Amino acid sequence: MSIRLYVGNLPEDLTRQELEAVFAEEGDGVSAKLITDRKTGKCRGFGFVTVKTDELADQLIEKFNGLQVKDNAIKIEKALPRTKETEDQPEGSAPAPVSAPSSGGARRKGGTNNANTKTRSTTTTASANPDSIQPDPRWAQDLEKLKQLLATQTTNS
Repeated sequence: MSIRLYVGNLPEDLTRQELEAVFAEEGDGVSAKLITDRKTGKCRGFGFVTVKTDELADQLIEKFNGLQVKDNAIKIEKALPRTKETEDQPEGSAPAPVSAPSSGGARRKGGTNNANTKTRSTTTTASANPDSIQPDPRWAQDLEKLKQLLATQTTNS
């Protein structure tokens, strides 16, 4: 089983060959991938290193985390697996953050909306009925405590 490691805080002018050279002494079981900007071809500041074993991954993290590469202290940690937004959350974990609707339509694979298509955006007004807006359930208890503290402060003043 291969393990992917996230390598962050990479300099913009780094090349894939230079990243591979950093990890070359670890042997053939290590491969590096630099994430680059499609338009400029420059490094986006991060990449991935794939190793064969979990033990080797831990060794690389210990050895290379904080290493200076072109005056940048790199950060290495185990990469999180890619997940789809529709997958169920494991029990006991926080729910995925809910993002606000964008200015209409789904984003294309290229990352931008087509400028020629008309878009609609929907907005909600908070002034209609303040009780109808529900707080994020993760923070509801803390929000209620803050409301009570505020109420006691205003009555004491």
